[in-house]
Amino acid sequence: MLKQLLLIFLGGGLGSVLRYLISKSLNFGTAFIPFGTFTVNILGSLLLGLILGIAAKSDIFNSNTVLFLAIGFCGGFTTFSSFAFENHALLRSGDYLNFFIYTFGSIILGILAVFLGLFLSKLT
Repeated sequence: MLKQLLLIFLGGGLGSVLRYLISKSLNFGTAFIPFGTFTVNILGSLLLGLILGIAAKSDIFNSNTVLFLAIGFCGGFTTFSSFAFENHALLRSGDYLNFFIYTFGSIILGILAVFLGLFLSKLT
């Protein structure tokens, strides 16, 4: 168990550093969209899909490699990748109601949570 946690930790650290470097180089203060964040979210989703797809159909990745790459690296690179994959699973299973609840609930509540956190931080 300690080995798996260490692999996730190392992958997450690498993903986080790469996310920072990409966001720093592509997010411009005058842009309408934070292109760096957008880029890592889309790339992370693509990478997670590739990793999990390859792992499901072949023996190229062992379970430790999947932990390092999918949970660690992609999780550190962007949690959006997990969100996108979970939505894919809901759509694939035909669970459209929970897809809409999860997708729009996550987006709306996530944005509201940021506003709430900012508001609460002003009270202290």
